[in-house]
Amino acid sequence: MDLDFLKPLLERSGPWASAYLETNRATEDGAKIQKLRDRSVIAQLVDAGTDPATLRAVAERLAAEAASAAPPGRALFATAGEIVLDLPLPVAPPAVEVTWSGLPHIAPLVFLRTDEPDCQVALIDRTGADLERWHSFGRERMGTAEGEQWQGRGHRSIPEDRYEWHYTNKVEDAWDETAEIIAAEIARRCPQDGGTLLVLAGDARERKAVRERLPQQLRNLAVEVENGSRAPGASTENLARQIEEARSRYARERVRRTLDAFRAARGRPGEHRESTVETAPGPAAEGVPAVVEAAREHQVATLLLGHDASDAGRPVWVGTGAYDIAVGRTEAKGWGFGRAEEARADDALLRACVAADSEVLVVPEDMTGPAGGLGAVLRWTPGPTPTAV
Repeated sequence: MDLDFLKPLLERSGPWASAYLETNRATEDGAKIQKLRDRSVIAQLVDAGTDPATLRAVAERLAAEAASAAPPGRALFATAGEIVLDLPLPVAPPAVEVTWSGLPHIAPLVFLRTDEPDCQVALIDRTGADLERWHSFGRERMGTAEGEQWQGRGHRSIPEDRYEWHYTNKVEDAWDETAEIIAAEIARRCPQDGGTLLVLAGDARERKAVRERLPQQLRNLAVEVENGSRAPGASTENLARQIEEARSRYARERVRRTLDAFRAARGRPGEHRESTVETAPGPAAEGVPAVVEAAREHQVATLLLGHDASDAGRPVWVGTGAYDIAVGRTEAKGWGFGRAEEARADDALLRACVAADSEVLVVPEDMTGPAGGLGAVLRWTPGPTPTAV
């Protein structure tokens, strides 16, 4: 999971009001229930000691929630009288959760926003492709790639003075040129960082030709599906089902590869290992002390979080900087953290991961993750600490 969307939270010092609540009003009494939920949020913030300006900002935002087309849930983060982030959630939180704390309580987001990647979808035929982005909240059009059409270049039928094979070769050449154009447009638009799944749909011959012409990294990320059409009004039901299946498989495979690398490196502190796994270039850390140290040193490449992690709510000490994180108060003083205070381990580690552009993966309940539910695959191994003289 890419946490870039949380970077605005790094620009403020807090304290923070964080609220997770269901916002779906599909039922007959949905509006009434929503008002009761809103009152509950405000009452809990009052009890927690939230300042009046921030209370007002949260209350006004909740009151402005649209009566129709509301998402299943929302997450709000506010400080100093301003809503800093208002995030729709693809699933409703299991219960209203409200906090007033030094750090924004971002840990629930990791479990409420899906690990399944966004998809770049190319609906391909022999004249071109429609490019779309599919994500948890729907789909959006990204552009088109229009290719060569031999019959459109001055000939409405096969010329009588041409051999059929010659005409056929010209048409196939045009299809190949179209595949080149589509592949180039996909390569221009699709991220190649492993976080976006590329789905090729539509005409079987043409989508295979497009795949063959993609850069190797994109080719490795691409999957082909049988359904999908550029035709106006074409049904997307089967295509949507296949894309959801592909997203789920891709997400699980990323977690599995990362866990394999984590297990291989676990228990080998200080040893640099060459790795062929793209998500795991270095060794591993497990448990709060080791992961905290790695986060403080900007070493975390991928943070692994388990469901119901026993270490997630363990208290740590944080300062004003994103990497100011220590296991105990004495250690925090030793590092010279300004305004050191207690925070949840998961919130503090996630804040550091946002700053370090680290990836975060949730370990499915049917997979065995790190002990205590917290672990990390690291970017590098620090060298030995110089001895003071």
